Amino acid sequence: MSESSLAELLRSRGLRLTAQRQLVLQAVLELGHATPEQVHTAVREVAAGVNITTIYRTLELLERLGLVTHTHLSHGSPTYHAAGEHQHVHLVCRECGGIDEIDPELLRPLADQLAAQRGFQVDIGHVALFGVCGRCEDGERK
Repeated sequence: MSESSLAELLRSRGLRLTAQRQLVLQAVLELGHATPEQVHTAVREVAAGVNITTIYRTLELLERLGLVTHTHLSHGSPTYHAAGEHQHVHLVCRECGGIDEIDPELLRPLADQLAAQRGFQVDIGHVALFGVCGRCEDGERK
């Protein structure tokens, strides 16, 4: 998202574009999948005075605006990524912490079965599967 389109979106909501908001969005876009702490580290490289509270508040605002979304990939902080990205299922390696993505359509049969049998609608784009990645399984990262 360009600076001007971000500014327009914020203005349409009665908000203004601040350097912190721009830096936080830029960090999420550049990092791909990032916790608030990782975003904070990236932002502090450019603007040392930005505190973690500002990061959390800005991420919440950007999520309300539909620019970022989060998922829980561990017991810790949520992980944020751009909302405009295609929906995907997260594959999280318990050994190395790596995150990979797969097409959510791979889970469509399960989602359809849950809907038919239980009336449960799975938010496939918000799913994280935990296991061990191929590189760790083969001993490459140990």
